[in-house]
Amino acid sequence: MPTISVFYGITIIMYPQGKEHNPPHIHAFYGGHAASFKIKDKELYEGEFPIRATRLVKEFLEQYEKELLEMWETGNYQQLKGLD
Repeated sequence: MPTISVFYGITIIMYPQGKEHNPPHIHAFYGGHAASFKIKDKELYEGEFPIRATRLVKEFLEQYEKELLEMWETGNYQQLKGLD
C-alpha cells in the first residue's frame, strides 16, 4: 500500500488494486480515524473523519486530482508534496 502523501498528521495511501476496485478513491488516516474519499467528487466514501481533517483531504484531492487519477489508472505511484 503506497503512501502517497503525509501532511498535517494525515496520511494518504492508495491500494494497488486499481480499476478493479472502483470508484477511484484514496484512503486517509488521521489519529485513530480512517476513511476513504472518492477522487473525482471529493466526497467521503467510507469511514468517519474529523471535520477539519476532511476539509484538508478535500483540498488535497482538489489540488492533485489529475495526478491521483493517473496513479489509479496506471499503478505508477508517486509521492505528492501535500498541503502547505
